[in-house]
Amino acid sequence: MKHLLILSLFATAAYTPSFAQSKPAANPAAAADGYEIKVTLKPLKNEYIYLGHYYGKQLPIVDSVKLNAQGEGVFKGSKKLGGGIYLVGFPDRSRNFEILVDKNQRFSVVADTAQMENIQFTGSPENVAFLDYQKAMGRSGRAIDALMRQRSGSAPADSVRLSGEIQKLQKDVQQYRTDIMTKDPNGILATLLKAMREPEVPQNHPDAARDSLFGYKYYKAHYWDGVNFWDERLVRTPFFEPRLDKYFAQLVYPVADSVKKELDWMLGYASINEEMQKFLLLKFANRYLNQQYMWEDAVFVHLFEKYFSNKTYPWLTDQGKKVITDRAYSLMANLTGNPASDIELPGLDGKQKSLYGIKSPYTLVTIWDPTCGHCKEVVPRIDSLHAAKWKAQGVALFGMAKESEGTRETWTSFIKEHKLNDWTHVYYSRASEKARVDAGTPSYSQLYDVQSFPTLYLLDKDKRIIAKKLTEQQVDEILEHRRKGGK
Repeated sequence: MKHLLILSLFATAAYTPSFAQSKPAANPAAAADGYEIKVTLKPLKNEYIYLGHYYGKQLPIVDSVKLNAQGEGVFKGSKKLGGGIYLVGFPDRSRNFEILVDKNQRFSVVADTAQMENIQFTGSPENVAFLDYQKAMGRSGRAIDALMRQRSGSAPADSVRLSGEIQKLQKDVQQYRTDIMTKDPNGILATLLKAMREPEVPQNHPDAARDSLFGYKYYKAHYWDGVNFWDERLVRTPFFEPRLDKYFAQLVYPVADSVKKELDWMLGYASINEEMQKFLLLKFANRYLNQQYMWEDAVFVHLFEKYFSNKTYPWLTDQGKKVITDRAYSLMANLTGNPASDIELPGLDGKQKSLYGIKSPYTLVTIWDPTCGHCKEVVPRIDSLHAAKWKAQGVALFGMAKESEGTRETWTSFIKEHKLNDWTHVYYSRASEKARVDAGTPSYSQLYDVQSFPTLYLLDKDKRIIAKKLTEQQVDEILEHRRKGGK
């Protein structure tokens, strides 16, 4: 997509997301002791290793060091690292191992590339606990898998016994995690476990019998239990962004008002922490820049109006701000459900024709280019569907031809050749567009957010936008749905 290509130009460093620029150094007092992580990685020597971290779906590198002849190197900096899950990358950058970084940022780790299960940490209780947790989960997982394999071919009596053993192991795993979260509830490992925890819908709850949606409502209400949206450590994990994606894709009702409400409460808490606010604003701005569903235009405009129009951020580039602003202004003029902008241009006879001059239950606006190969296929199909079905349903056709490579004669010849007689045709010349722009008036291309040809808008009797950026098949489906009483 056009906008995604533009966004890729905004990264000012390899680890900076779209729209963002590098953050200025923090004040010296806040980072007086910095970080110092000594790594011994055998049998490597005289090679560079890298320190990076998760950032949503990205893996930014924040430091590098050359190992000495003994395979030793020290990642060191005067500014503290943000907490989260970091990765020590091998020289080939295709392999790595994870470490936790939190308040204590002076520790050492010894590892052997041939025996990565025997990593040793000194001076980092968080990483010792993390390592113990990984080993415990590995043992439990292997034991459960083995019991499941036994159960698959066992006699009924043995199957019951094995199921009981599996359930006991699963309860032990849950208790192990609960103990960690209880012992140090604000520690990084507890924070990670809470953020990964799936809600357990209670069985035989009295409300379940009265409400068929009880399970969904309970799961959604408890999905973020224990998760603090001001805790920036979550940003530097591989699972926080996928959990966000799952929440909006599966649990949030797909209408603009519902999505805006969810964004606002998340960003309200995130405003306490600059890094989390940055992560979420970039996440949502990129997600809704190019809409997957028509109603998402209102979400992007909401983001702009509330979080970008009158605010500045140290991490937002000027070019990023411009793209967000330009896109928002393009969408404001054609939000689904709002009245479409009037179009007034010369028709086939040279006289001015107005979109709002058409009186009909529905109006299909088709913005096309007479030299566009796809338009040459679609426009005649629209005409055929109109003659066969749509006209009887009260649909009027309004075609705005935008001049590009062709001429007015190209336009009129195409109309005559294909007998497109039951339309209101208007011609939007390059000169007309330039005159509007020079006068400080938005072009029709901007007002209708034309990014490809043909662009189709379906309007109601009051010229409100029912749907936009449609195919002719989708127009037909919407009209059929409405014919049967749908909205």
